[in-house]
Amino acid sequence: MLKDFYEKAGEATAFAQQQPESPEIFDEPYKGMGSENGGVVGMIEVIQSDFARLESDTTAAEEQAQREYDEFMGDSSTDKAQKSADLDHKNSQKQNDEKSLAEKKTDLTSTQTELDAAMEYYEKLKPSCVDAGVSYEDRVARRKEEIESLNEALKILTGEE
Repeated sequence: MLKDFYEKAGEATAFAQQQPESPEIFDEPYKGMGSENGGVVGMIEVIQSDFARLESDTTAAEEQAQREYDEFMGDSSTDKAQKSADLDHKNSQKQNDEKSLAEKKTDLTSTQTELDAAMEYYEKLKPSCVDAGVSYEDRVARRKEEIESLNEALKILTGEE
């Protein structure tokens, strides 16, 4: 639009003063400021191309960021599901272990009670089983006498004497 406007404005001479002769200062007709570099229209075209490049770069960056986000969300949901399953498994294992520990503690308590009773009974039997004041030779001699008397009793019972 601006190009069309300025092209038509450059041709319009309605406001230009018509002089029969040009002043001597001017060698050539005035074409406006910056007409060799494109002027205002050229600057607008540069800005437009910059915006187009910026828009394409931004669109590409947004698409890349969306792909990364989608990949991250997929990985995160998979990881979350895995960790949730691990948590459920570990909670179940913990409950089983706590139940087993309670059973083992009950078993330990009952076994300890049995052991205490057996040790108490052992302490009662110990003096009668182990003669603390008798030497080994005396015990061997007593055992020999007991064996001889048992052999005599066997002979009597079998009728040999």
